[in-house]
Amino acid sequence: GEYIGSVEKGFRSMLAEGPTIGAPVVNMKVTLADGGYHAVDSSDNAFQETARGAFREFYPKSNPKVLEPLMLVSVETPREFQGDTMGTLMQRRAIVLGTTEDEDFVRIDAEVPLAEMFGYATVLRSATQGKAGFTMEFKRYAPAPAAVAEELRQQFLEKRQAGK
Repeated sequence: GEYIGSVEKGFRSMLAEGPTIGAPVVNMKVTLADGGYHAVDSSDNAFQETARGAFREFYPKSNPKVLEPLMLVSVETPREFQGDTMGTLMQRRAIVLGTTEDEDFVRIDAEVPLAEMFGYATVLRSATQGKAGFTMEFKRYAPAPAAVAEELRQQFLEKRQAGK
């Protein structure tokens, strides 16, 4: 039992910067089922390194997913710009959750990946003659599409190679 903390420390050291895109690894369960001890070779560092080695071996086999933050975006726009506004959202991989209408305005609620929202204020202003506005708040994390995950993985590998 004396080296359980060392094993945990070794695993935790690998979670801070994951090997896929360099982001923290989350939602991972590790179970220590058994262990051995040798009077000469056992040490804090040896158990930490063993845990890191186990992580490197088993992490790729765990079918890891890249997660991206999804934002709840609420856009208020004059009715005459509803179609154009909907178009600006759909170009950003939005999932429309619903619309609310009154006499003059429409509110569109959608889930949109945060990565797609950069520059949105300018695009929305342009599409609605400056008459629409939006709010945005974090909603949840969800698996990123394969193409997005692969692009992030390539960027991480390029940065890692440039840093060496």
